[in-house]
Amino acid sequence: MGNQRAEYGKTILQDLAKQLTEQFGKGFSYSNLKRFRQFYHVYSNNKISSTPLSQFDLSWSHYQILMKIESEQERTFYEIECKDQDWSVRHLQRQYNSSLYERLALSRNKDEVLKLSQQGQIIEKAQDIIKNPFTLEFLGLKEESAYIESILENTIITKLQEFLLELGKGFLFEARQKRFTFDEKMFFVDLVFYNRLLQCYVLVDLKIDELSHQDLGQMQMYVNYFDRYVKKEFEKPTIGILLCKKKTDALVELTLPKGTNIQASEYSLYLPDKKLLQRKLKVWSEEFNDTQEKE
Repeated sequence: MGNQRAEYGKTILQDLAKQLTEQFGKGFSYSNLKRFRQFYHVYSNNKISSTPLSQFDLSWSHYQILMKIESEQERTFYEIECKDQDWSVRHLQRQYNSSLYERLALSRNKDEVLKLSQQGQIIEKAQDIIKNPFTLEFLGLKEESAYIESILENTIITKLQEFLLELGKGFLFEARQKRFTFDEKMFFVDLVFYNRLLQCYVLVDLKIDELSHQDLGQMQMYVNYFDRYVKKEFEKPTIGILLCKKKTDALVELTLPKGTNIQASEYSLYLPDKKLLQRKLKVWSEEFNDTQEKE
């Protein structure tokens, strides 16, 4: 019975496509009519019935990507970000392929995950700019290849526009290998950015190996220096980000003081497994709900 209905519906669309094409010309092929119908099914429950067509202000190419996203919360997040950040179709596809929504969600608590689907990515504190992990597939470095930190840094500078997009909202690049002198010794910060939304410096240190407590201590010193000698009174405390190949959360928690502005995040040189991240997010949500119920 189901197959008969499907075949009947297909025949109707094929006949309609033929009639519309004869009357109005190109743009009404069978495949396009299928997409029009899909668009209606996706948005009819929450938008089309109450939203003027003028407010569907993304391109049809954007919507062809968005309506393939099954989760309404995830789809709404990408739609908001597309509008707020003026994403191209190519960049929307890349952010979806890189599982931006899942990576942001896994770095937040339950309430903030809900805000993602209602307001998009809101930048208010250091934790808001962290993804789990950062995805650097655009660098073109192979996971199995041997490389040193200077190669990673040079490649990031070469692909700076893509790296800024991966960092997220409000980032401006200031310097690489930023030198400062303290106690007659010279120190170098790998990458220095400024976030205009948070109004603070963001220091990025690159580590191609597993993160150590010495790495965390060094970043703490960099952040302290910028807070005491570089930032202006009207600016907010400096943020430090350690991008590393691997980290141990217990070590990070033990080494850094509570309330610190230093964040450690792993990076990946390939696009993540979206289904794996979706499963992780589902398990995380269930564990969070169980904890809330016990409390």
